[in-house]
Amino acid sequence: MTSVISSRAATDETAAADVRSAARHHRVKVWAARLATLVIIIGAWQLLTSAKIVDRFFWGQPTGIVSQLNDWVRHGTAYGSIWLQIWTTFKEAVLGFLFGVVAGVIVGVLLGQFRFFAEVLNPYIKVANAIPRIVLGSLFTVALGLGIAAKVSLAAVLVFFVVFFNAFQGVREVDRNLLNNARVLGASRRAIIRHVVIPSALTWIIASLHVAFGMAIIGAIVGEFLGAQKGLGLVIATSQNNFNPNGVFGAMFIIAVLALTAEALIALLERRLLSWRPRSPAEAAAA
Repeated sequence: MTSVISSRAATDETAAADVRSAARHHRVKVWAARLATLVIIIGAWQLLTSAKIVDRFFWGQPTGIVSQLNDWVRHGTAYGSIWLQIWTTFKEAVLGFLFGVVAGVIVGVLLGQFRFFAEVLNPYIKVANAIPRIVLGSLFTVALGLGIAAKVSLAAVLVFFVVFFNAFQGVREVDRNLLNNARVLGASRRAIIRHVVIPSALTWIIASLHVAFGMAIIGAIVGEFLGAQKGLGLVIATSQNNFNPNGVFGAMFIIAVLALTAEALIALLERRLLSWRPRSPAEAAAA
């Protein structure tokens, strides 16, 4: 009997090792394919512009972008250090993200719990969501000036609607049996929201964060386009006005790095907050 148990344990351990090895092999293939894709795109871009098949005056050139980034690091931009521009945009995006997430979660959870208020406010929310964001950006710039407040406000609005709709739907999707059982056990509405509704809707809310930070960056950049004293949006606008595509692509590269860094941090937060949730087959295979 002992030998049978030991044999089964050894078999299970071997199977688990095979699964981990297959997962590592899959990750290596994925990263190799990503790197190959990047090399092909950049290499083709460089070759086409060097051969003058694609006009570098309009589309820039990878070597020109590297040169522009190096120039910004060494000599700064027309508005000061490139690090100051990055910090300004990042600060605006993070503040807008935080305000938008908090407001979106609170309003989404409350309206998801109180059906009457949700029905009353439904048309107003839809109208507000339909307003073009650039119009709101112009309004915020006029009302709040060229400082950080206008950019944070625009970023927060963009984030709010993304998080709100997910939080609202997440609350509506909570298992009614759990709610009924909590009420039967005498839980108050506050306790139900805290211990049942929010944990159940957390998957929806966390999923919205992956999109929300990108929207926060968009809000900050658009706000800087409309009027600013510093920031990556102002750097892009200046490069555009000077017919400098390398500057536009250089700033876009910096924005991409910020977005990917934020995405990695949000993914880490997701794993921490949802550690109680059983893994899906796709997540187990990727681990």
